[in-house]
This record gives sequence, structure tokens and C-alpha cells, in this order.
Amino acid sequence: MAGPSARPGLRPDLPSPPPAPEAGMVTEEAAIGVSPGEELRVDLLVEEGAAVAEGAAVARLRDAPGIALVAPMPARVGRVGLRPGHRLSEIVLFREAGGDVATHDRAGADTPAGLVRLMQAAGVWRRLRRRPFGRMPAAAERPAAIFVMAADTRPHAPDLHVDAEALARGLAALARLTDGPVCLCAPPGALPGLTGPRLRRIAVGPRHPQGLPGLCLHAAFPARPDAPVWDLHAEDAAHLGTLLATGRLPQTRRVTVAGPALTETRTLTCQIGADLRALAYGAVQPGPHRILSGSALDGHEARFLAPLHRQATVLPGPAAARVPHWFLSALTRSALPRPVIPSAALHQAAGGAFPVMAMVRALSIGDDETAVKLGALSLLEEDLALIDYVTGAEPPLAHHLRALLDRAEAEAAP
Repeated sequence: MAGPSARPGLRPDLPSPPPAPEAGMVTEEAAIGVSPGEELRVDLLVEEGAAVAEGAAVARLRDAPGIALVAPMPARVGRVGLRPGHRLSEIVLFREAGGDVATHDRAGADTPAGLVRLMQAAGVWRRLRRRPFGRMPAAAERPAAIFVMAADTRPHAPDLHVDAEALARGLAALARLTDGPVCLCAPPGALPGLTGPRLRRIAVGPRHPQGLPGLCLHAAFPARPDAPVWDLHAEDAAHLGTLLATGRLPQTRRVTVAGPALTETRTLTCQIGADLRALAYGAVQPGPHRILSGSALDGHEARFLAPLHRQATVLPGPAAARVPHWFLSALTRSALPRPVIPSAALHQAAGGAFPVMAMVRALSIGDDETAVKLGALSLLEEDLALIDYVTGAEPPLAHHLRALLDRAEAEAAP
């Protein structure tokens, strides 16, 4: 059997300058926001101008009051953005030096029900993602398996640096939340000595997209609406272990700031929801630029770091361009989607996880039944981002996948 290093994949050549020494940074502003396409209906627990402690709840979900959204730093609430229906846009916070840190009650956390209550109240639940559909898990959901990602093969993704003892404690706790396996996805030889109930190791190779959770769980434990699978980053699993030991949940994460519009590539330990402009300040080349939350493959333009992201990318901004005449546009653009040509690169971009041309065709024509049979319910947009990068497909296949997932989620709703 081929080892992980021999599995299909690519190493996209996305330029970035040489790295600077690693540093810590807490930005003066941060935000509690939502991921693209996510809707959270919340009840606010604080008003604008109120002081909040790091880790303190600032809002709760309306349909699941036990799930809290917490402050990533000691701060004062600067602005609250709500859309109609109490749907969260963002809560902007201004750092308060010397503020308090919230401590959470760990009583009963040795039982599954008590652990769930602690994770939801302390903000860990927000860091979980469930497949299919890519949402935060429901409050009472019990997954069929949990995947802990100790690898990330996106270009310029940060290396994993965690406390092994805290990670072991977190993995043991996660095993209480499922009757299935807890799968630790890591490069061969990484994190030696970790053991635990139902802990299963999955070797991850160095090429992209081998280090994406969708590809890992598609091969090892495909997700279904009646058998959801959760994933979270190993850093967050270690933070859960710290929470269980101390009652305090770390609100930081290791982030890389990379891209061709920079003078140096930065690796920073910053707070969740950090201000991306501050993370890149002093390292941006002169001229227009764009800042993405996420990698150059699957990121989006943003002011603040998205809830689950561990990368920021700075790209040169496009120069102002004349709007082409409508007749020229009609001649150069077709109303039909651009064809995707089979190639070795396309197979590599899918990581060999599924018959790529069959999946492309099924998604492009809206053949949901075939796409589901091929494994679409285990995937999210990020899992197809490299295919879109290689093919330049328009509209992107990731958009077709999201439309399929939304239709499937509507059908699965009670």
C-alpha cells in the first residue's frame, strides 16, 4: 500500500517573502463574527460600551441558550451588528489592558452531559464543525466520529505547536462525546506517545489537499445526515484539555500572515477574531492590496480573522480598470459554464479521494444523487478549492457544492 507521501496531491506555488521571527500579538480590535454562509440567531448579553472579561459570554444562541459566544480578550464592546431576526453580523471589541479572565465551573465535566455543558458555556462548541453541511453541531448532537486535525497542507499554513499533555487530555474528553473513533490526523511520526480510548491515527501526507478534514474523513469515515462527523483543529483540542485542567479556555491561536504583497511572512500567536490589518501592519508593500481571511486558495476578503481560520493572505490589489463594452463582454464570455478538461493535475487536485471528473460532472449539472454517492456530503467548499484553482472553473465547483449541501440540508430538516 502506498504511504501518505505517495498519495495524489499538489504543492501550489503561491509566493510569499522569507519568514520573520515568530512573535506574539494581541490586536487592539477583534470581532466575534460568523463564517461565510453561516447564520446565528443570538440574544445579546452585553451592550455597547460594556466591559467584558476574556472568555466571558457576550451572546447566546436563541435556539440553544447553552451555547455561548465568548470574548477573545479583555475588552470593551465597541459595536454590535445584528441583521433582521437577531442574526449576528459581528460584535467588535476594543482591548482593555489588564482586564479579567473568566473561569468556568468544571463540576460534572467527567460525564458526557457535563462536558457538553462546559464546552458550550466556555466557547469550545463554536470551534467544532460538523459534516455534512459544515455548520456548528446542534446542542444535543452526538457524532458518529470526531476528527482532530494535527495537519494542514494549505500553502503557508502554520505548523502545529501544542502541549502534548493538554492534547492528550482533550482527546480523552472528546472520546466521551462519541461511540465511534476519535481520529487524530497527523504527519507520520508526529505527536508520538498519544494514546486514548478509541483513538485512531490517520497518516497525512505533505501535499495539498491531503491535510484537509474533508478528504481525511471521506476516506476513513464518510459523513451522513444520520451519522454526522465532527472535526476540529488539534490546537483547539489542546485548549479543551487546558480548560479541563484550569477552568480557563485559551483564546489564542497560531496564525500565519503570508502573500506576495508583503515584505515578510509572519507567524503570530494572536487572539481569535484578530484585526487582519494590524496583523499585517508594517509588512505590506506600497500600493493597493487585499487582505483575505484564510489561504489564497479558499480565503475571503475580510477585516477580521474568521472564526475557524489560521491564516491571513495579503494579495496585490487590482488596479482600477475600465468597464469593458457590453458587446466585447458578450463576445468573450459564454452564458454556459466553462468546460473542465480532464488532466493529471485535476486528479492530483482532488487528492485521489474520489472520481474527480464524475464529481465535476454531477455537481455541474445538479445531479445530487450521483454527487452524494461519490461522497459530496463529506466535503465542504475548501475541499474543492484546489480543483477550482487548477481549472479556473466558472462558476466555481465550490459554489455548486454549497448549493447541493443547502438543498440536502433543507431536505434533511425535520
